[in-house]
Amino acid sequence: MLRGLTTITFFADDMAAARSWYTQVFESEPYFIRDVGPEAAYLEWRTGDYQHEFGLLNTRFAPHRPTGRPSGAIVYWAVDDVEAAYERLLALGATEHDKPAERGPGFTTASVTDPFGNLLGIMYNQHYLDVLAARHG
Repeated sequence: MLRGLTTITFFADDMAAARSWYTQVFESEPYFIRDVGPEAAYLEWRTGDYQHEFGLLNTRFAPHRPTGRPSGAIVYWAVDDVEAAYERLLALGATEHDKPAERGPGFTTASVTDPFGNLLGIMYNQHYLDVLAARHG
């Protein structure tokens, strides 16, 4: 049985720049760093209500991916204000992928391409909030 996501891993060629950018996004330093040689091979943050793990892997260790295009699945992170989060990510250097749009009552999404070619989604999701409220009664 699937029990939920544990770690999502994105990729970056410039790990120093990626560390700096995601430290700003998450407003914290990575808690786990694995160096291979003079640069980071893997960085990991814990973030959000359930302290999910977000990892960054140096692309030299990544499976093949097409160059010049965002790749992978879009993982949506829960936010309280999609417009504000979207504008903040753009101000930090991300580029537009999909502008904020209501997808139904209680569900608004947007996505950006981070400076390293990964798709990053954000979502206001009433179901997420309902589950969170039920768990924390």
